[in-house]
Amino acid sequence: MEFIEALKLRSKLLFLFIFITLGLIIIGIMGYFNTASVKKNLDTIYFGSFVPVIELNNILQVYHGKVSNTIYKVKNSQMSQELAGIQIKEAISNIESEWKRYESHFKRDYELQYVEYAAIEIAATNDFFKKMTFNISLDSLVMENFEARVEHIHNIIKKLINYEIELAKYERKRFLSVYDKLILNVGIILSLTIVGVLIISYYVFKSIQKDHTRLEIATKNLQKANKKLENVSYTDVLTTLHNRRYFNFVYDRELKRAKRTKSYITFMMMDIDYFKQYNDTYGHVKGDFALKSVAKVLKDTLKRPSDFVFRLGGEEFGAILTDIDESNSASLAKEICQSVKKRGIKHETSKAGEFLTISIGVVCSQADENLDVDILMMRADEMLYKAKENGRDSYVITTNVAKIE
Repeated sequence: MEFIEALKLRSKLLFLFIFITLGLIIIGIMGYFNTASVKKNLDTIYFGSFVPVIELNNILQVYHGKVSNTIYKVKNSQMSQELAGIQIKEAISNIESEWKRYESHFKRDYELQYVEYAAIEIAATNDFFKKMTFNISLDSLVMENFEARVEHIHNIIKKLINYEIELAKYERKRFLSVYDKLILNVGIILSLTIVGVLIISYYVFKSIQKDHTRLEIATKNLQKANKKLENVSYTDVLTTLHNRRYFNFVYDRELKRAKRTKSYITFMMMDIDYFKQYNDTYGHVKGDFALKSVAKVLKDTLKRPSDFVFRLGGEEFGAILTDIDESNSASLAKEICQSVKKRGIKHETSKAGEFLTISIGVVCSQADENLDVDILMMRADEMLYKAKENGRDSYVITTNVAKIE
């Protein structure tokens, strides 16, 4: 279960790591396309519209279109002088409006001188055409002056157009250079950011993994410590058998289980014969050795997984056995008595023999709902008392679990 939880945590961290990486890559891609879009828009504004060039071209078209055509139509008697004067005034008004728009654009200091010169020439040309509206003469001298004036203003405006085109090309080239540097810098910054975040995420991920591993180890150690503590709380230190506290828990649990399955349950109560005299004669060190020897016999004899052996206190022991009938319970009790005696532990003050012995009271019954909780212990205690009355070093067994009235 812990391994699965660890895998889940690592999967979540890996998912977070991948999510951050993909997020940064997406941000980088979006940044690139957004920058490209800005470049495209600026390119359109600066170099697609060519507003100043368009305005200057419009002025030229008015001069060559409306003004010149009107003059030539009058010369060829295709238009009256009165109508021609009106059209020339409108054309000059258009030229002045376009020129004002052109002048309103940002101009550098070194451009102003030529722009001012062009403005003076345009104003002079416009004045020339305005005067013609009052008296349009068709003689050759006037036409020569007209054509010369149109050619002159054409050259002036054409120079401005060429200049604006070259300036636009220069600005575009400069912008592209700045744009390329910007893209490079953005790319470097994004790359460094991505790499930095990935490195940080990697070390955070490793750190969390290490912390999780340490937490797992600490948890396992804590569980082991808790298990040891639990074992200590349920184990008799001297004999390493289960203690009275664990007996109270197991006795109730096994009795309920036997009742559910209606199976046999056996309880043995055991007491070392004349143990007080043994301690008085040989001392407590020898007494402890005797207790451990008896515990060893009980462990070796009652070794099924369903057999539970306890040190109930002092020289008193107990055992709970399940799924074993009266005959087998009696055989085990007899074997325990014989095995303890065979250990050959000298007991000169015992009235039961020259060696250390044990007395056992046994009660065996098939459990049902009517079986009283305390009756097994009471009957086992009675049988133990009878075994002692019979000279000790023996066992007495009963199947009578009727309540005492």
